[in-house]
Amino acid sequence: MEKQKRNVLFALSASKELGKRVARHLNMPLSDVEIKHFADGETMVKAVNSIRNKHVFVIQSTSKPVNENLMELLVAIDSFRRASAKSITVLLPYYGYARQDRKTIGREPITCKLVADLLEKAGATRIAIIDLHSTQAQGFFDVPVDTCSASYAVLDAMVREAGTKNTVIVSPDYGSVKRARDLSLLYNLPVAILDKRRPEPNKAEISNVLGYVRGKNAIIIDDMIDTGGTLIAACKILKQKGVKRIFAGATHGLFSRDAVANFNKALKDKYIDKLYISNTLDQVYTLGIEGLKIVDISSLLADILDVYMSDSNKSITQIYKKLTHAKQKRRKSWK
Repeated sequence: MEKQKRNVLFALSASKELGKRVARHLNMPLSDVEIKHFADGETMVKAVNSIRNKHVFVIQSTSKPVNENLMELLVAIDSFRRASAKSITVLLPYYGYARQDRKTIGREPITCKLVADLLEKAGATRIAIIDLHSTQAQGFFDVPVDTCSASYAVLDAMVREAGTKNTVIVSPDYGSVKRARDLSLLYNLPVAILDKRRPEPNKAEISNVLGYVRGKNAIIIDDMIDTGGTLIAACKILKQKGVKRIFAGATHGLFSRDAVANFNKALKDKYIDKLYISNTLDQVYTLGIEGLKIVDISSLLADILDVYMSDSNKSITQIYKKLTHAKQKRRKSWK
């Protein structure tokens, strides 16, 4: 009851379902928020009840329609600040524009930094992001930022299905090697790396596999699935290299363009044996991909928010130590 007196939890349009699940784990209600869209396309957001001197927590993924959801979040933060909220913590299950985090050629914007500035200017006092595309982008923020990972939960579901015997973790590219290595240590599994080149946005070429994969089960996990072309191409290469079964997954399921149809075909043709995705985006429940496994991370997000809401000395690190310890203990029991 004390938690509800001091803290208020909102879920905006892009994260209604996830917000409901998080609220249930926290044993507190979602507060009512009024969202209006005017005839000219403008957005207005305001809390229905008073939030004066309350700690406000707002959940919103800035996924497609990216600009509408981002603007809704910015307007909401500004509204909460002007309503005299004591603090405003933004939980971004998915951070849109995170891939535009550097200049690869002249005259390109660094939009990831621009969005960080906008969130701060609107009034966010703390931000939590799930599986940020490049963790160094947290340096774009001048307010406290926690970059949390749901990869552990997705991997755990995949390992339960694949087992640890004769299994290899595959990094989808060089940029994901650290993530793959960290995850492999939980189950003492070997790592292989795909040699991927990206000649242009949303297009990738995979020419080789570094590591021994023939006759093994492969677990390939990434931070997101967008068009899916990269992941499907990777799975085809792995099959050509003699992999027995492929368990593919990611934290964020964008599934843009023809991704749904392409993944249904890849699953039917057995290029992918199982596909896993977390529920950072509400749309995963309506994709229509046959056999898609949805990993619910709402309890993890609730634990993170509970750290913020608590007056104790709890930390985010303790949550992950508990998770990794449980997985290592389970691994030993399988031997």
